[in-house]
Amino acid sequence: MKTVVIGSGSWGTGLGQVLCDNGREVIIYGNCKEQIDDIEQNHRNAMFFEDVQLNPDLHATMDVNVVKDADVVVLSVPTIAIESVCRQIDPLLKGKVIIVNTSKGFHPETNERMSQVIRRFISEEHLSSVVSLIGPSHAEEVVIRMLTTICAVSLRHEDAVVIQELFSNDYFRVYTGSDEIGSEVGVALKNAIAVASGVLSGLGYGDNTRAALMTRGLAEMIRFGTAMGGKPETFMGLTGIGDLIVTCSSRHSRNFQAGYEIGKANDAQAFWKYNKKTVEGVRTAKVVYELAQQMHIDMPITSEIYKVLYENKDPKQSARDLMLRDLKPEA
Repeated sequence: MKTVVIGSGSWGTGLGQVLCDNGREVIIYGNCKEQIDDIEQNHRNAMFFEDVQLNPDLHATMDVNVVKDADVVVLSVPTIAIESVCRQIDPLLKGKVIIVNTSKGFHPETNERMSQVIRRFISEEHLSSVVSLIGPSHAEEVVIRMLTTICAVSLRHEDAVVIQELFSNDYFRVYTGSDEIGSEVGVALKNAIAVASGVLSGLGYGDNTRAALMTRGLAEMIRFGTAMGGKPETFMGLTGIGDLIVTCSSRHSRNFQAGYEIGKANDAQAFWKYNKKTVEGVRTAKVVYELAQQMHIDMPITSEIYKVLYENKDPKQSARDLMLRDLKPEA
């Protein structure tokens, strides 16, 4: 079974190495010559992992035609690139393949979940199913083989099991799941909550504050996710609270780091001016805020981070406003 990982960034490299460690037939496709040459010639990807030596059997290419005979295609690119990548590879695929989604967010124009986007742009004759390989995972830890557990979520259980068996080993454990909506909403929304967590840390608040933010953020995830059609129990698993914990409290999280810089400056202006990285939580906050408004779902944390990001609200005032809302029972 041949797997092609599309995307030579940190997560594509990490997942490619997991497969390589498992003795699978795998190759990474990317469009950045520096990264591809570094993986292929030096067995490194120094742009993301400065001191990490990769499995020497891991190979990379800039020739997209490698997907032609693939059985599994892993999409390890930002949400904004999913549509264009699907359009690019669909004419090249032969027979039905499993498309593995690893992105956490929504389509930049239609607000569709990633599995919906993939099903729209990969033709039926080329698609066995979409499996979302998602959960609490930092590439920086996976690439040095730290213990990690995530989920393979699909409407087609047999394909989820294929991906589970393909990737699982003694440091990377994969569970299967079938709640596509709940899982995809959970891993997307936690990015917005992580931005808020970073803002609060940047403002100087500590563990008490983060515990409150994560707990009440989980309540928002459940409220929003179930309204979208997800199952409540999904949010108590790896793609819910699991991903929330790791993203809200780690220096590896781009979302947390972006929020931290905003909090330190007590202003989002510098972020918009200087940020060059993909920070999925920033756009997710906008999508979820707008959908929540339309659906009349109470999302106080999401609303405040939206106002900080898009209405230039003072972050300290947002924190104060959250604390001074009407008192009520915990629910």
